[in-house]
Amino acid sequence: MGRPLEGLNRVSFIVLTPITVRMKLPCELIVMHVLPTARGALAKELVGRHGMTQVQVAALFGVTNAAVSQYLKGVRGGNSVIDRSEYRSDFYMEISRIADKVAAGEDVTACLCTICRFVKECGLLKALYVLEGYTGELGICMECPNLAIIRPCNTSVDDF
Repeated sequence: MGRPLEGLNRVSFIVLTPITVRMKLPCELIVMHVLPTARGALAKELVGRHGMTQVQVAALFGVTNAAVSQYLKGVRGGNSVIDRSEYRSDFYMEISRIADKVAAGEDVTACLCTICRFVKECGLLKALYVLEGYTGELGICMECPNLAIIRPCNTSVDDF
């Protein structure tokens, strides 16, 4: 019995190795693509519609005044996938609702978590996977443990 590759020389035989695209976790994609866009849009809403100052927004976001200035100018934030998607208007309506809640005193972190849920539920997460070059099944994401992260209002750090 002959060898299977007998008769082939090195020039006529090329082995192609498939390119592997590392699947990113849903949270990675949201942090890279969605959160900066959400913060930028939220900053514009809070300053423009709710009359907050850049200093106030910076304090809420835990960033510098310069970062808020960049959000307002469009230097930071913004994502072409979101802005070209069929979910664009729903995304920015959700941001508007969040701005109303934050301006009324609700926690900005808890409010931004609704954007994460929106992105997962509406199909925008799938568009982000495609943008990253991944064509397989979506990664499985556990429900965000935000309730364990956000400290209840009537507690202090010493309570933990």
